[in-house]
Amino acid sequence: MKVATIVGARPQFIKMAPVSKELRKKFKEIIIHTGQHYDYEMNEIFFKELNIPKPDYNLGVGSGTHGYQTGEMLKKIEKVLIQERPDIVLVYGDTNSTLAGALAAVKLHIPVAHVEAGLRSFDRRMPEEINRVLTDHASDILFAPTETAVRNLENEGIKRGVYLVGDVMVDALLQNIEVAEMESKILEKLEIKKKEYLLVTVHRAENTDNREKLKSIVEALIESNEKIVFPAHLRTVKALKKFNLYSLLESSNNIKLINPVGYIDILILEKYARKILTDSGGVQKEAYILKVPCITLRETTEWVETVQDGWNILVGSDKEKIKKAIKTFEPSEKTHKQRFGDGKSAKRIVQVLQGREHGGEK
Repeated sequence: MKVATIVGARPQFIKMAPVSKELRKKFKEIIIHTGQHYDYEMNEIFFKELNIPKPDYNLGVGSGTHGYQTGEMLKKIEKVLIQERPDIVLVYGDTNSTLAGALAAVKLHIPVAHVEAGLRSFDRRMPEEINRVLTDHASDILFAPTETAVRNLENEGIKRGVYLVGDVMVDALLQNIEVAEMESKILEKLEIKKKEYLLVTVHRAENTDNREKLKSIVEALIESNEKIVFPAHLRTVKALKKFNLYSLLESSNNIKLINPVGYIDILILEKYARKILTDSGGVQKEAYILKVPCITLRETTEWVETVQDGWNILVGSDKEKIKKAIKTFEPSEKTHKQRFGDGKSAKRIVQVLQGREHGGEK
Protein backbone atom coordinates (compact mmCIF):
# COMPACT_ATOMS: atom_id res chain seq x y z
CA MET A 1 0.00 0.00 0.00
CA LYS A 2 1.23 3.48 -0.85
CA VAL A 3 0.53 6.22 1.70
CA ALA A 4 0.86 9.93 0.88
CA THR A 5 1.61 12.00 3.98
CA ILE A 6 0.80 15.71 3.65
CA VAL A 7 2.40 18.19 6.06
CA GLY A 8 3.35 21.83 6.01
CA ALA A 9 3.79 23.32 9.48
CA ARG A 10 5.93 22.78 12.58
CA PRO A 11 3.33 20.91 14.69
CA GLN A 12 2.73 18.47 11.83
CA PHE A 13 6.41 17.61 11.53
CA ILE A 14 6.37 16.60 15.22
CA LYS A 15 3.18 14.54 14.81
CA MET A 16 4.32 12.75 11.66
CA ALA A 17 7.73 11.70 13.03
CA PRO A 18 6.60 8.67 15.07
CA VAL A 19 3.92 7.73 12.52
CA SER A 20 6.31 7.86 9.56
CA LYS A 21 8.76 5.67 11.46
CA GLU A 22 6.07 2.99 11.94
CA LEU A 23 4.53 3.41 8.48
CA ARG A 24 7.78 2.65 6.71
CA LYS A 25 8.04 -0.73 8.41
CA LYS A 26 4.92 -1.86 6.52
CA PHE A 27 4.12 0.49 3.63
CA LYS A 28 5.59 2.75 1.01
CA GLU A 29 5.30 6.37 2.14
CA ILE A 30 5.69 9.54 0.09
CA ILE A 31 5.93 12.85 1.93
CA ILE A 32 4.40 15.96 0.40
CA HIS A 33 5.55 19.16 2.13
CA THR A 34 3.39 22.15 1.18
CA GLY A 35 5.99 24.68 2.32
CA GLN A 36 3.58 26.46 4.68
CA HIS A 37 6.48 26.77 7.13
CA TYR A 38 9.70 27.24 5.20
CA ASP A 39 12.45 28.92 7.24
CA TYR A 40 15.13 26.88 9.03
CA GLU A 41 13.83 27.37 12.60
CA MET A 42 10.31 26.28 11.66
CA ASN A 43 11.15 23.64 9.08
CA GLU A 44 14.51 22.00 8.35
CA ILE A 45 15.65 21.74 11.95
CA PHE A 46 12.60 19.61 12.80
CA PHE A 47 13.27 17.16 9.96
CA LYS A 48 16.87 16.92 11.12
CA GLU A 49 16.24 16.51 14.86
CA LEU A 50 13.30 14.11 14.48
CA ASN A 51 15.01 12.01 11.78
CA ILE A 52 12.11 12.53 9.39
CA PRO A 53 12.86 11.39 5.82
CA LYS A 54 13.42 14.18 3.33
CA PRO A 55 10.12 15.14 1.62
CA ASP A 56 9.58 13.61 -1.79
CA TYR A 57 7.87 16.84 -2.85
CA ASN A 58 8.25 20.38 -1.54
CA LEU A 59 5.52 22.53 -3.02
CA GLY A 60 7.01 25.82 -1.80
CA VAL A 61 3.68 27.58 -1.26
CA GLY A 62 4.96 29.82 1.53
CA SER A 63 2.95 32.44 3.38
CA GLY A 64 -0.11 34.38 2.26
CA THR A 65 -3.79 34.82 3.05
CA HIS A 66 -5.82 31.75 3.98
CA GLY A 67 -7.55 31.71 0.60
CA TYR A 68 -4.32 32.09 -1.36
CA GLN A 69 -2.47 29.47 0.68
CA THR A 70 -5.23 26.89 0.58
CA GLY A 71 -5.88 27.44 -3.13
CA GLU A 72 -2.23 27.12 -4.14
CA MET A 73 -1.82 24.02 -2.00
CA LEU A 74 -4.96 22.45 -3.46
CA LYS A 75 -3.71 22.92 -7.02
CA LYS A 76 -0.22 21.61 -6.34
CA ILE A 77 -1.25 18.69 -4.13
CA GLU A 78 -3.79 17.54 -6.71
CA LYS A 79 -1.09 17.43 -9.36
CA VAL A 80 1.14 15.23 -7.16
CA LEU A 81 -1.70 12.91 -6.19
CA ILE A 82 -2.68 12.39 -9.83
CA GLN A 83 0.93 11.51 -10.59
CA GLU A 84 1.53 9.26 -7.55
CA ARG A 85 -1.93 7.68 -7.15
CA PRO A 86 -1.55 6.72 -3.47
CA ASP A 87 -3.94 4.25 -1.85
CA ILE A 88 -4.56 6.60 1.05
CA VAL A 89 -3.76 10.20 2.02
CA LEU A 90 -2.73 10.94 5.60
CA VAL A 91 -3.25 14.46 6.98
CA TYR A 92 -2.50 15.91 10.42
CA GLY A 93 -4.06 18.49 12.67
CA ASP A 94 -5.80 21.67 11.61
CA THR A 95 -3.69 23.81 9.26
CA ASN A 96 -4.42 24.99 5.72
CA SER A 97 -2.15 22.15 4.55
CA THR A 98 -4.50 19.70 6.31
CA LEU A 99 -7.64 21.01 4.63
CA ALA A 100 -6.02 21.36 1.20
CA GLY A 101 -4.69 17.80 1.38
CA ALA A 102 -8.06 16.38 2.41
CA LEU A 103 -9.95 18.27 -0.30
CA ALA A 104 -7.51 17.34 -3.05
CA ALA A 105 -7.70 13.67 -2.09
CA VAL A 106 -11.45 13.38 -1.65
CA LYS A 107 -12.09 15.05 -5.04
CA LEU A 108 -9.88 12.37 -6.61
CA HIS A 109 -11.72 9.62 -4.68
CA ILE A 110 -8.62 8.77 -2.65
CA PRO A 111 -9.45 7.78 0.96
CA VAL A 112 -8.41 10.31 3.60
CA ALA A 113 -7.13 9.47 7.09
CA HIS A 114 -7.07 12.33 9.60
CA VAL A 115 -4.66 12.14 12.54
CA GLU A 116 -5.93 14.25 15.47
CA ALA A 117 -9.58 14.04 14.42
CA GLY A 118 -12.46 15.27 16.56
CA LEU A 119 -10.85 18.24 18.28
CA ARG A 120 -13.22 21.15 18.82
CA SER A 121 -12.81 24.55 20.44
CA PHE A 122 -16.36 25.48 19.29
CA ASP A 123 -15.01 28.85 18.18
CA ARG A 124 -15.79 29.23 14.48
CA ARG A 125 -13.84 32.51 14.35
CA MET A 126 -10.66 30.42 14.41
CA PRO A 127 -9.56 29.27 10.93
CA GLU A 128 -8.14 26.14 12.56
CA GLU A 129 -11.60 25.18 13.80
CA ILE A 130 -13.02 25.41 10.28
CA ASN A 131 -10.13 23.32 8.96
CA ARG A 132 -10.74 20.64 11.61
CA VAL A 133 -14.46 20.34 11.01
CA LEU A 134 -14.24 20.22 7.22
CA THR A 135 -11.36 17.74 7.26
CA ASP A 136 -13.19 15.41 9.64
CA HIS A 137 -16.29 15.41 7.47
CA ALA A 138 -14.21 14.64 4.36
CA SER A 139 -12.26 11.80 5.99
CA ASP A 140 -12.78 8.05 5.73
CA ILE A 141 -10.61 7.16 8.72
CA LEU A 142 -10.55 9.37 11.81
CA PHE A 143 -7.80 8.85 14.37
CA ALA A 144 -9.08 10.47 17.56
CA PRO A 145 -6.58 11.32 20.31
CA THR A 146 -9.07 11.37 23.23
CA GLU A 147 -12.48 10.13 24.32
CA THR A 148 -13.70 13.73 24.15
CA ALA A 149 -12.72 13.85 20.47
CA VAL A 150 -14.67 10.64 19.80
CA ARG A 151 -17.78 12.15 21.47
CA ASN A 152 -17.39 15.34 19.42
CA LEU A 153 -17.45 13.29 16.22
CA GLU A 154 -20.48 11.28 17.39
CA ASN A 155 -22.31 14.52 18.11
CA GLU A 156 -21.75 15.53 14.48
CA GLY A 157 -23.01 12.20 13.20
CA ILE A 158 -19.57 10.72 12.49
CA LYS A 159 -19.45 7.20 13.93
CA ARG A 160 -17.98 5.04 11.21
CA GLY A 161 -14.23 4.85 10.68
CA VAL A 162 -13.46 6.45 14.06
CA TYR A 163 -10.57 4.98 16.08
CA LEU A 164 -9.44 6.06 19.53
CA VAL A 165 -5.66 5.73 19.21
CA GLY A 166 -4.26 8.27 21.65
CA ASP A 167 -2.14 11.26 20.80
CA VAL A 168 0.90 10.95 18.54
CA MET A 169 2.51 13.95 20.24
CA VAL A 170 2.85 11.78 23.35
CA ASP A 171 4.78 9.31 21.19
CA ALA A 172 7.05 12.09 19.93
CA LEU A 173 7.62 13.55 23.38
CA LEU A 174 8.41 10.23 25.04
CA GLN A 175 10.74 9.22 22.20
CA ASN A 176 12.68 12.49 22.35
CA ILE A 177 12.73 13.77 25.93
CA GLU A 178 15.76 11.68 26.97
CA VAL A 179 17.64 12.77 23.85
CA ALA A 180 16.71 16.36 24.65
CA GLU A 181 18.05 16.00 28.19
CA MET A 182 21.38 14.78 26.83
CA GLU A 183 21.79 17.05 23.82
CA SER A 184 20.11 20.39 24.52
CA LYS A 185 22.26 23.23 25.87
CA ILE A 186 19.51 25.83 25.67
CA LEU A 187 19.37 26.56 29.42
CA GLU A 188 23.12 27.14 29.54
CA LYS A 189 23.00 29.22 26.36
CA LEU A 190 20.29 31.49 27.77
CA GLU A 191 21.90 31.49 31.23
CA ILE A 192 18.71 30.43 32.99
CA LYS A 193 18.07 27.88 35.73
CA LYS A 194 15.43 25.17 35.96
CA LYS A 195 12.05 26.34 37.29
CA GLU A 196 13.25 29.95 37.56
CA TYR A 197 11.61 31.29 34.40
CA LEU A 198 8.32 31.38 32.48
CA LEU A 199 8.09 30.27 28.86
CA VAL A 200 5.92 32.28 26.46
CA THR A 201 4.81 31.47 22.90
CA VAL A 202 2.39 33.62 20.90
CA HIS A 203 1.54 33.05 17.24
CA ARG A 204 -2.25 32.79 16.71
CA ALA A 205 -3.72 35.36 14.36
CA GLU A 206 -6.36 36.26 16.95
CA ASN A 207 -3.52 37.69 19.07
CA THR A 208 -0.89 38.77 16.56
CA ASP A 209 -3.30 40.56 14.20
CA ASN A 210 -4.98 42.59 16.94
CA ARG A 211 -2.95 45.49 18.33
CA GLU A 212 -4.93 45.83 21.55
CA LYS A 213 -4.71 42.13 22.37
CA LEU A 214 -1.01 41.93 21.60
CA LYS A 215 -0.33 45.13 23.56
CA SER A 216 -2.22 43.76 26.56
CA ILE A 217 -0.20 40.51 26.50
CA VAL A 218 3.10 42.37 26.17
CA GLU A 219 2.27 44.74 29.02
CA ALA A 220 1.22 41.83 31.26
CA LEU A 221 4.53 40.07 30.62
CA ILE A 222 6.57 43.17 31.37
CA GLU A 223 4.56 44.14 34.45
CA SER A 224 4.79 40.61 35.89
CA ASN A 225 8.51 41.23 36.58
CA GLU A 226 9.06 37.50 36.12
CA LYS A 227 12.06 36.14 34.23
CA ILE A 228 10.56 35.22 30.85
CA VAL A 229 11.87 33.36 27.79
CA PHE A 230 9.94 34.29 24.64
CA PRO A 231 10.81 32.41 21.40
CA ALA A 232 9.08 34.60 18.81
CA HIS A 233 7.73 33.35 15.48
CA LEU A 234 8.52 35.46 12.42
CA ARG A 235 4.88 36.54 12.10
CA THR A 236 4.87 37.51 15.79
CA VAL A 237 8.01 39.61 15.36
CA LYS A 238 6.44 41.34 12.34
CA ALA A 239 3.31 42.10 14.35
CA LEU A 240 5.28 43.37 17.35
CA LYS A 241 7.24 45.73 15.11
CA LYS A 242 4.16 46.83 13.19
CA PHE A 243 2.38 47.78 16.42
CA ASN A 244 5.50 49.40 17.96
CA LEU A 245 5.69 46.78 20.72
CA TYR A 246 8.96 45.08 19.83
CA SER A 247 11.11 47.79 21.41
CA LEU A 248 9.14 47.48 24.66
CA LEU A 249 10.08 43.82 24.94
CA GLU A 250 13.68 44.43 23.90
CA SER A 251 14.18 47.15 26.48
CA SER A 252 12.48 45.26 29.33
CA ASN A 253 14.66 43.89 32.11
CA ASN A 254 12.82 40.61 32.54
CA ILE A 255 12.20 39.24 29.03
CA LYS A 256 14.59 37.30 26.80
CA LEU A 257 13.24 37.61 23.26
CA ILE A 258 14.82 34.85 21.14
CA ASN A 259 14.42 33.24 17.73
CA PRO A 260 12.26 30.12 17.42
CA VAL A 261 14.07 26.99 18.59
CA GLY A 262 14.05 23.37 17.47
CA TYR A 263 12.06 20.54 19.01
CA ILE A 264 14.84 19.33 21.30
CA ASP A 265 15.34 22.80 22.79
CA ILE A 266 11.63 23.61 23.13
CA LEU A 267 11.06 20.35 25.05
CA ILE A 268 13.71 21.36 27.57
CA LEU A 269 12.36 24.92 27.82
CA GLU A 270 8.87 23.52 28.41
CA LYS A 271 9.93 20.87 30.93
CA TYR A 272 11.89 23.23 33.14
CA ALA A 273 9.65 26.29 32.94
CA ARG A 274 7.87 27.21 36.17
CA LYS A 275 4.80 28.05 34.09
CA ILE A 276 4.00 28.28 30.38
CA LEU A 277 1.96 31.01 28.69
CA THR A 278 0.84 30.15 25.16
CA ASP A 279 -1.84 30.34 22.50
CA SER A 280 -0.60 27.11 20.88
CA GLY A 281 -2.68 23.94 21.09
CA GLY A 282 0.36 21.70 20.92
CA VAL A 283 2.22 23.55 23.65
CA GLN A 284 -0.83 23.37 25.94
CA LYS A 285 -0.83 19.62 25.55
CA GLU A 286 2.95 19.24 25.98
CA ALA A 287 2.73 21.36 29.14
CA TYR A 288 0.09 18.98 30.51
CA ILE A 289 2.11 15.86 29.67
CA LEU A 290 5.20 17.40 31.31
CA LYS A 291 3.15 18.52 34.34
CA VAL A 292 3.87 22.22 33.86
CA PRO A 293 1.09 24.73 34.70
CA CYS A 294 -0.25 26.31 31.51
CA ILE A 295 -1.81 29.75 31.09
CA THR A 296 -3.58 29.88 27.73
CA LEU A 297 -3.80 33.23 25.96
CA ARG A 298 -7.13 32.33 24.33
CA GLU A 299 -10.80 32.31 25.31
CA THR A 300 -11.31 28.71 24.15
CA THR A 301 -9.26 25.57 23.70
CA GLU A 302 -9.58 22.32 21.77
CA TRP A 303 -7.74 20.54 24.61
CA VAL A 304 -10.58 20.86 27.11
CA GLU A 305 -9.25 18.00 29.25
CA THR A 306 -6.30 20.13 30.35
CA VAL A 307 -8.69 22.75 31.71
CA GLN A 308 -11.06 20.21 33.26
CA ASP A 309 -8.15 18.67 35.18
CA GLY A 310 -7.08 22.06 36.49
CA TRP A 311 -3.70 22.21 34.74
CA ASN A 312 -4.64 24.86 32.18
CA ILE A 313 -6.39 28.19 32.68
CA LEU A 314 -7.91 30.29 29.88
CA VAL A 315 -7.19 34.02 30.28
CA GLY A 316 -7.48 35.37 26.73
CA SER A 317 -5.56 38.60 26.31
CA ASP A 318 -6.88 40.22 29.50
CA LYS A 319 -3.89 41.88 31.17
CA GLU A 320 -5.11 41.55 34.74
CA LYS A 321 -6.16 37.91 34.28
CA ILE A 322 -2.74 37.10 32.82
CA LYS A 323 -0.91 38.79 35.70
CA LYS A 324 -3.14 37.11 38.30
CA ALA A 325 -2.61 33.65 36.73
CA ILE A 326 1.15 34.18 36.67
CA LYS A 327 1.05 34.91 40.41
CA THR A 328 -1.58 32.52 41.71
CA PHE A 329 -2.31 29.64 39.29
CA GLU A 330 -1.00 26.47 40.94
CA PRO A 331 -2.45 23.11 39.78
CA SER A 332 -2.75 20.11 42.08
CA GLU A 333 -0.79 16.94 41.40
CA LYS A 334 -3.89 15.00 42.48
CA THR A 335 -5.90 16.10 39.43
CA HIS A 336 -3.33 15.14 36.81
CA LYS A 337 -4.31 12.13 34.68
CA GLN A 338 -2.90 10.16 31.76
CA ARG A 339 -5.30 11.77 29.29
CA PHE A 340 -3.51 11.53 25.97
CA GLY A 341 -2.29 7.98 25.60
CA ASP A 342 0.64 5.74 26.36
CA GLY A 343 3.07 6.60 23.56
CA LYS A 344 1.89 3.79 21.25
CA SER A 345 -0.50 5.80 19.08
CA ALA A 346 1.60 5.50 15.92
CA LYS A 347 1.59 1.70 16.20
CA ARG A 348 -2.20 1.70 16.52
CA ILE A 349 -2.57 3.94 13.47
CA VAL A 350 -0.48 1.57 11.36
CA GLN A 351 -2.44 -1.42 12.67
CA VAL A 352 -5.69 0.19 11.52
CA LEU A 353 -4.22 0.91 8.08
CA GLN A 354 -2.99 -2.68 7.86
CA GLY A 355 -6.48 -3.92 8.68
CA ARG A 356 -7.88 -1.77 5.89
CA GLU A 357 -5.29 -3.07 3.45
CA HIS A 358 -6.29 -6.64 4.26
CA GLY A 359 -9.99 -5.97 3.82
CA GLY A 360 -10.82 -5.20 7.44
CA GLU A 361 -13.80 -3.13 8.47
CA LYS A 362 -13.57 0.45 7.34
